[in-house]
Amino acid sequence: MAGVRIVTDSSCDLSDDEVGDLGIGIVPLSIRFGSEELVDRTELDVHEFYRRMATSDALPETAAPAPGAFEVAFRAAADEGADAVVCINLSSQLSATFQSARTAAGATDVDVRVVDSGSITAGLGTQVLIAARAAADGASADEIVALVEGLRPRTRVYGVLDTLDNLKKGGRIGGAQAMLGSILSIKPAIDLSSGAVQEAAKPRTRKKALQWLADKVAEHGEVEHLAVMHGEAPDIDEFLDLIGQRYDRSSIRVGHIGAVIGSHGGPRVIGACFLTP
Repeated sequence: MAGVRIVTDSSCDLSDDEVGDLGIGIVPLSIRFGSEELVDRTELDVHEFYRRMATSDALPETAAPAPGAFEVAFRAAADEGADAVVCINLSSQLSATFQSARTAAGATDVDVRVVDSGSITAGLGTQVLIAARAAADGASADEIVALVEGLRPRTRVYGVLDTLDNLKKGGRIGGAQAMLGSILSIKPAIDLSSGAVQEAAKPRTRKKALQWLADKVAEHGEVEHLAVMHGEAPDIDEFLDLIGQRYDRSSIRVGHIGAVIGSHGGPRVIGACFLTP
């Protein structure tokens, strides 16, 4: 496949169909449960991940891919005829994945541009989909990099957690540190739009947390590429009903938060990701 190939990492939470249709390469992170390490998406699917998290004594941890894993993906794209690769990764403030990709790009003779999405889950995934569609339409590597860099400040990611335990254990708590004092009595709301975890609100019940999330999206008006992602939340339909009061339900991309972000977000996490106009 001549032209530009898009590569990303498994925190993008794109479906196999989305990835396959656009020829997107995915370099997986690894998930550890105690001493057992599993490769995301290949050795561990999303449903098995949440089953394990519910039954394991150890909270899951994540590990960035080694540079060699990115090198393999970059060379595979070149072998398939790509003239260049644009590699879009999860926020460099949250993971060493971006740096690993940059190291790999410097170690291969393939023309690779590595871009920090400044985002996660469907925030990253949306940038990747738009980039891959542009590549399919014949855009150059320079054009795609500029496109993604323009999307980055427009990307919003908000989430409501059912527990702070995973975020605390994973060391990604960032600006949400102040919430720890009331960890037992709140359903934390977080803002990841800056690429780091920031406290956004402290709703005291799950119902209020879902309403906060729906209201937060509505504050932005007519958003683009709205996606709702969740960690097997039993009340996901309740949230979709809330958000569907303002946004056409058929236009909302709904998917699972995968093992990478789920390891830190914990069970029953719900997120809303979109682009501001």
